[in-house]
Amino acid sequence: METISIKSSEGLQFYNTSNIMRVQAISNYCKIYFVDSSKPLLISKCLIWVEAQLPLGKFWRIHRTHLVNSVHVNKMNTYKKPYLLMSSGEKITVSRRKKLIINKAVKTSHKVQ
Repeated sequence: METISIKSSEGLQFYNTSNIMRVQAISNYCKIYFVDSSKPLLISKCLIWVEAQLPLGKFWRIHRTHLVNSVHVNKMNTYKKPYLLMSSGEKITVSRRKKLIINKAVKTSHKVQ
C-alpha cells in the first residue's frame, strides 16, 4: 500500500494513493478528490509537487491542470473533444497534446487487467 504525506494545519497527514481519484490544479493550490469522500482536500502545493509524490505510472497527467488515478478510469472518449470517464461518473477533458499518450496508456492498462 502506497501513501502520500501532506502537511496541513493539523500536522502531517497520510493518505492512501489508491483512495485518490484525481488531483486538480488551481494556481499554486491543488484540490485532491478522494474516492470515499464528497469533500476534496485543498492544499497549498503546486501540481508538479503532488505529481512527484505519487507513484509513477499509476497517475496520468492528462491536462496541465489534472492528474487522474488510472485505476479509476472507466473509458476514454476520443471523438471530437477527448475526455476520460471516471468511476465516479465525472468527465475530465484530455488535452490535445496528451490525447495520443493517454489513449495508448488506456489501451495498455486495460489489456493487463
